[in-house]
Amino acid sequence: MNHPDIVIVGGGMAGASLGAQLAAHASVLILEMEDSAGYHATGRSVAFWEETYGGPLVQPLTTASGPYLTNPDPDFHDRSFLSPRRALHVGRAEDAPWRDALMDGFAGKVDLRAVDPASLMPGLRPDWTIGVLEESCQDIDVAALHQAHLRRFRRLGGEIRLATRLNAARSEGGGWQVDSGAEIIHCGLLVNAAGAWADQVATACGVRPIGITPLRRTVVQLHIPGLSSPDLPRLMDLRSRFYFKPEGRDRVWLTPHDEVPSPPCDAAPEELAVAQAIALFQQAVDWPIAAVEHKWAGLRSFAPDRAPVYGFDPDSPGFFWFAGQGGFGIQTSPAAALLGAALITGNAPPAAIAKLDSRPYSPTRFR
Repeated sequence: MNHPDIVIVGGGMAGASLGAQLAAHASVLILEMEDSAGYHATGRSVAFWEETYGGPLVQPLTTASGPYLTNPDPDFHDRSFLSPRRALHVGRAEDAPWRDALMDGFAGKVDLRAVDPASLMPGLRPDWTIGVLEESCQDIDVAALHQAHLRRFRRLGGEIRLATRLNAARSEGGGWQVDSGAEIIHCGLLVNAAGAWADQVATACGVRPIGITPLRRTVVQLHIPGLSSPDLPRLMDLRSRFYFKPEGRDRVWLTPHDEVPSPPCDAAPEELAVAQAIALFQQAVDWPIAAVEHKWAGLRSFAPDRAPVYGFDPDSPGFFWFAGQGGFGIQTSPAAALLGAALITGNAPPAAIAKLDSRPYSPTRFR
């Protein structure tokens, strides 16, 4: 496929989900620079679907994605991608303004209720007296979701080329000439779904970058002997300084919610962030830590206003941004892909996203 209608740069959750929607309408080629798709942010996610995560501008995308994640197309996946979790937002007495901001910001949109946090989280230290329960929060099977997108993409005729990097591209005759090193690919439309590399890809295409910044997030797996239940809620600090959730029997995934600017790279955890995560965990609960079993880091990429970027670049015809999805790209992927496909094809958006306003996500806000 050297003359596809569309080339998508990036085979992670963003590129795979959009490709799965576009392949029914056009010939689509995904270029993935790694030996396996989803190696970076997609493969390192602390996977959950939480409507308040990412803020009020992201919530409509998350909420609209819920029905697809719960009841996917049976031709591509035979069960829900979600499993029950719940989220418990907690704080100390002085954190009341953060509780009020959370509940006011999502009033009428997300079901939130004040609770006694100690009644839901055994071992919570007594100074954590404020609690807000988000009952709808669920875990996501990220690997299954990513593979389902890729399976749909391939069945509809899409092609993915691994270990293939976009070295450069230039606009020509209403389309694009893409240099992948081994060959020149001609296409009508170029989609930038390159995650942490989004601005680098834009530059290589002669398109002005938006200022999408990769931020490193550290995650630690702890062994907690005798953890009371693997089904406890995900616990989130109201000030967003840390969160953790059980991951199977006697295991916890913990992050200090760090956001350290980083160049695009194969991210690795730093010991200071690991130590900070453990210190915050011990301030919140009295659970004994038997071992730090595993630690990793991933890059979450944000536009300057922290909202995703979906749309045609106003200064570069035929160049479509599908990037800046922060830490919420997985939980919003079904709705975002439907929205992106509608913008690209010009077709009426399907009922699932008919009420979504695409204007807050347009790259025109940066031009």
